[in-house]
Amino acid sequence: MEKRINTIEDSKETEDAVVPEHRKGIGRRPKIIAASLVIVLISFMAGLSGALLITITQNRSPLQAHGNSYDGNKIVTQEEEDIAAVASKVAPSVVSIVTSAQTMSFYGAQTQEGAGTGIIVSGDGYVLTNKHVIQNSQSVAVVTSDGVKHNDVKVIGTDPLNDVAYLKISGVNGLKPAELGDSSSVRIGQKVVAIGNSLGQYQNTVTSGIISGTGRPVAAQSEEGGKVETLTDLLQTDAAINPGNSGGPLTNLAGQVIGINTAIAQGAQSIGFSIPINATKGTLKGVLANGKVTRAYVGVNYLSITPDVADEYKLSVRSGAYVLADGDRKAVVADSPADKAGIKDKDIITKVNDIDVGDKGSVASLIGEYAPGETIQMTLLRDGKTMTVNIILAAYNV
Repeated sequence: MEKRINTIEDSKETEDAVVPEHRKGIGRRPKIIAASLVIVLISFMAGLSGALLITITQNRSPLQAHGNSYDGNKIVTQEEEDIAAVASKVAPSVVSIVTSAQTMSFYGAQTQEGAGTGIIVSGDGYVLTNKHVIQNSQSVAVVTSDGVKHNDVKVIGTDPLNDVAYLKISGVNGLKPAELGDSSSVRIGQKVVAIGNSLGQYQNTVTSGIISGTGRPVAAQSEEGGKVETLTDLLQTDAAINPGNSGGPLTNLAGQVIGINTAIAQGAQSIGFSIPINATKGTLKGVLANGKVTRAYVGVNYLSITPDVADEYKLSVRSGAYVLADGDRKAVVADSPADKAGIKDKDIITKVNDIDVGDKGSVASLIGEYAPGETIQMTLLRDGKTMTVNIILAAYNV
C-alpha cells in the first residue's frame, strides 16, 4: 500500500540539507505526494468549432459523415495547432531512460528494471533528468526519439540539494538540445505541455494543462516507499504526469522547457509537480563547461516567510526568507559567502538580484540559477531598513 505524505505548509530550508535517496521500482515513477488539496477543474470547449461540427454532421447522413468526402478529424482548433507545434519542436529533445540494478531476495540475485525520461541539453549528448530516476542504478541506457538505444551512458553527477541529475551519452553529436525558458515569469493559468516516457513504455506521450500554482513546497517519496525528500518552489500543473514521466519536460506554448516533471499527488486528480528549470541553470553551466556538477552556495539557514510565519515572528513582510538559527544549525555559516557579505541572524532576504523571494522562488531555488564564482546581489531588511549586499557564490561541498 502506498504511504500518504503530507504537503509542507511552513518550509524550513538550509543549503547544507541532506537529500534522501529513493527506492527503485519497475517504471520510474514521479514521487508521490498525498495531500488534502482543493482543486478547481476548468473545462474548456471551443464553442465555435463545436457548433460548426454539429451543424455539418446534422446536414449529412451517417454514411456521408463517415465517408471519404468529409473527415471531421481535419477540423483543427488553434489550441490543437499550438500543442502540435510544441510536440513537434520538443519531442526530438526528449529521451527515454532505462535503468537496471541487481537486488538480492530470498530467491537470489534478481535484476530490477526502471524507466524514466530525460531532456537533451547539448548536441554532444548531455541529458538532464531527475536524480530519483537513476538513483542506485548499476546501468543506464538512453533511447532517443528516433528509437536508437545508447548503452554507453555515464552518470556525470547529481545536484546535492535538488532532485536533478546529469547523464552523458558517449560518442554522439548533432542531437537537438531543448530550448530552456524562464521559470521565474511563469504565471498561474498559463497553458503548458508535458512530454515523457509514460508508464515506462509509451515514449514521447504528450499531455496538456495549465499551471495551477507556483512556489509549492512538498514532501515526496517513491511509490514503493523509502525516505522522504523535501522539495520546494515546485510548479503545480494539471497536465497529466504518469509513472515514467519523471525527468521529462514541462514546456510553455513556445516549446521552451520551464520545468522538470518530478512528482504527483497520491489520491488526487491531475495534481503534478515540476522543478522550475531556472533552479538547474547554475549546475548546467558547470556540466557544459567542464563535465562536472557544481552547486552554488551562500551559507544561510532560513525560514520561508508565509503569513503564519510573519505573524508568529511579528515580521513586517509577508514573503521572503527569514535568516534564523535552527537547533544546531547556525543562521549564517562561518566563513561562508553570506558571512563574508555581512548577512546576520534575523535578516530578511527579500530579493536575489531583481527577483522577489517568495512565489518566484526560495533563496536556494533562485541561487540555483547561478554558478560558483558568480556575483549576485541580495536585498535585505534589517531593523526595518532596506540594504543590499554583493555576494560571491562559492561551491557547495557535500
